[in-house]
Amino acid sequence: MTDHYEIVDKCFTDKVAVLFPPEELFNGGLFTEGPAYFPAGRFLLFTDLPNDRIMRLDETDGSVSVFRQDCGHPNGQTVDLEGRLLSCEHRHRRVSRTQHDGSVITIADAWQGKKLNSPNDVIVTSDGAIWFTDPTYGILHDLDGGKAASEIDACHVYRVDPHTGTVEAKITDMVMPNGLAFSSDERTLYVVDSGKSHHENGPAHVRAFHVDTDNRITGGQVVADCAVGIFDGLRLDRDDHIWITAGDGVYCYEPGGELLGKIKLGKIAANLTFAGARRNTMYVCATNSLYRIRLKINGRIR
Repeated sequence: MTDHYEIVDKCFTDKVAVLFPPEELFNGGLFTEGPAYFPAGRFLLFTDLPNDRIMRLDETDGSVSVFRQDCGHPNGQTVDLEGRLLSCEHRHRRVSRTQHDGSVITIADAWQGKKLNSPNDVIVTSDGAIWFTDPTYGILHDLDGGKAASEIDACHVYRVDPHTGTVEAKITDMVMPNGLAFSSDERTLYVVDSGKSHHENGPAHVRAFHVDTDNRITGGQVVADCAVGIFDGLRLDRDDHIWITAGDGVYCYEPGGELLGKIKLGKIAANLTFAGARRNTMYVCATNSLYRIRLKINGRIR
């Protein structure tokens, strides 16, 4: 046990550089989210959700600036196969893509003719398909989006076909689907259900679904329950260990759900991503801050 790292299994010390505490790089937000790393430019984009802006961290000099303002209250973000930014915009109730020329286009904003709720987090698979979650957080009030009624009356996980653009509901039995990530072989999809945040006795866990070669979903067993607050965003490293944000920091699990250790930030952590040339840096968005954590392992690009 250290001040910043809780070692549950001794192998956790082979994953995190416990000699180096988490570094706070920015603390001027209201609620930070959506870290997305661009290796060619050595910069990170992350969102300040209530302030309706995307921030930019320049790794070359450590400076943080506003990348875009008044942009639809973006939450989760990622980078597609062509190096373009994908954003989940609460207020616009869509998944958008920022083109190389800076223009912003809509990828998905409806399902079966009904408006989406408020897309929350997004990932891309090796075939170019876009998967995203769609809880109601962004339509509950005006702080993080725009207060509105749900047209779908449910919260699903969707896949956008890379060839046709068709939006298909793939998981339909969740309360508040949140963060999501694939295993390295893309046969297991991990999805957080953070329904406890607004529903008494609601879920606060991560589930594992099997995805076959035709993108059919089966399974859905609970892998881990959150002990402090709710789980939110997650990413997998190259050994398929699960790194997931929670109410007091970042937890690391074996693929089967065994807890290995915790990175203790003392505040609500919302999302994370791996970065750097070797993906051995972790950026974590936590409440009003952005942290950098040094790792001994290598994360996955997406």
